[in-house]
Amino acid sequence: MNYPILSSIILIPLLGALFIIVSRSKNVNSTISIALFTSLVNFLLCLFLWYLFDETTTEFQFLEEKNWINGFIKFKLGIDGISILFIVLTAFITPICIISCIRSIKTRLKEFLISILILETFMIGVFCSLDLVIFYLFFEAGLIPMFLIIGVWGGSRRVYSAFKFFLYTLLGSVLMLVAIIAIYWITGTTDVTQIYEIKIPKEYQNLLWLAFFSSFAVKMPMWPVHTWLPDAHVEAPTAGSVILAAILLKMAGYGFIRFSIGMFPYGSDYFTPLIFILSIIAIIYTSLVALMQDDMKKLIAYSSVGHMGFVTLGIFTFTQQGIEGSMFQMLSHGLVSAALFLCVGVLYDRMHSRKISDYGGVVNYLPKFSFLFIVFALSALGLPGTSGFIGEFLVLVGAFKKSFILAVLASIGVILAAAYMLWLSKRVIFGETKNSNIKSLRDINISEGVVLSILVFMTIFFGFYPEPLINTFSLSVNNLIENYNNELNLKSLAQN
Repeated sequence: MNYPILSSIILIPLLGALFIIVSRSKNVNSTISIALFTSLVNFLLCLFLWYLFDETTTEFQFLEEKNWINGFIKFKLGIDGISILFIVLTAFITPICIISCIRSIKTRLKEFLISILILETFMIGVFCSLDLVIFYLFFEAGLIPMFLIIGVWGGSRRVYSAFKFFLYTLLGSVLMLVAIIAIYWITGTTDVTQIYEIKIPKEYQNLLWLAFFSSFAVKMPMWPVHTWLPDAHVEAPTAGSVILAAILLKMAGYGFIRFSIGMFPYGSDYFTPLIFILSIIAIIYTSLVALMQDDMKKLIAYSSVGHMGFVTLGIFTFTQQGIEGSMFQMLSHGLVSAALFLCVGVLYDRMHSRKISDYGGVVNYLPKFSFLFIVFALSALGLPGTSGFIGEFLVLVGAFKKSFILAVLASIGVILAAAYMLWLSKRVIFGETKNSNIKSLRDINISEGVVLSILVFMTIFFGFYPEPLINTFSLSVNNLIENYNNELNLKSLAQN
C-alpha cells in the first residue's frame, strides 16, 4: 500500500482534537459527537490495519520514512506482530473512555475530550515509532495530557498526584534520553532497524540497558518505583484511570520487548536475575498490600502492579511461552483493568464513594451490574475460560522452564489474586446491605451496559479462543528469541 496508514491513525485523533478546538459551538453534544466519531473512525482504521497485516513474516510492515531535522533524525514508522495489537487496543479503549466521561465529567468537558484525543495520538505514535528519538518524543509527550487529566479533573489530592506522576516518569526517562544520544554516538544512527543490524558492542550494553530500564521500570511500574500509580489511579477520573491502566502501563512492557531485548541482548541476559527478583517481590508484596486496601481503586491499582510483575517475569524468561504469555497478559489486562475501573466509576457516580465499607449487598439492587463485575473479577484472578487465565498460564510455563522455584513463587501471586478479588467481591457485591442508600441505586443504563457487555464478551471470547491474538505476534516473538539466542551464542563462541 502506498497510502500512509500509520501516519493516518496517528493524525486522525489529533485532527479531531484540533477540530474541537477551532469549533465555536457551545453545544456539548456536538463536541461529544465529534470526539466519539473521530475515535471510532480511528478504531475501524486500526481494525483494517490488523486485517491487512501479514502474520507470515517477521519484517516490519507499512513502513513510512521521512527525513527530519536535516536528515539527522528520521520520522520512521512501521509495525510488526509485537506492536500491531497494542495499536488496536489503544484505538479500542479511547472511544470507551469518551463514552464513560459523558456523565462523570461535569466541568470543562470540551478540554477533557481534547486531552483524551491528543493522548491517543501520542500513545499510538509510541507503538509505531522505529526511530529512537521519535519514540522518546511520543513516549514523553503523553505525560502532558495525562498530567492535565489527573491535575484538572481529578479528586481532592489531584495536584499532588499529578505532579508525583509527572516527576516520577519524567525523571525516570532522563537517563533514556542520554542513552539514545550515546547510541547515536556509537552507531551513527537512531534508526531501530539499522541498530538491530549493526549490533551495539557488548561493552556498552549494560549501561545502556540500565538507562532504558530506569524509564521502563517507572512507567511499568515495577517495585519499588510503583508508589505513584495508586495515587494517580485514586485521584484520576474514571476515564483517566482506564487509559492509564489499559494503555500507558503497556508502553513500558512494549519497550522492554522492543528495545531492552532487541537492542541489548547481553545486558538483558546479565540483568535477568534482577528482573526476576523485582518481579517476584511485585507479584507477592503488592498482592498483600491489595488485600489491606479499603478503597476499591487502590485495590485495583495495586493488583495492576502485581499483574505487571507477571509481565516482566515472562518477558525475561526468554522463552516462547513466557514472552507470548506476557504479551497476552498485557492485552488481557488492558481489557479487564479498564472494565474494573469502569465498574468502580459506575458505583462512584451513584454513591460518590469508593470505600469498600460503604457497600454490601449490591447484587440485590444492581443485578446486571453485579453479574458483569463478577465476570471481570474472576478474569482478574485468572479463572480458566477468561482471558486472564491464558496470559498467566503461559507466563508460569515459561517461568517453570527457567526455574521451578521461580514458577512456585510466581504461583503465590495467583493465590493472592484470588484472595483479594474474591474478598472485594464479597464485601461489595454480596453480604448484608448495611448502607440504606444502596437500596435507591439504579442499575446500569444502556451506554454503561453496552460498553461493559462488549468487554465481557471479549474477555470470555479470548479466554476460550486466544488464537487470533497469539497468531498475530507468535512469529515476531519467535524471531526476537532467535536473534537473542544467536547473539548469546556468538558471545559464548568468542569466549571459548
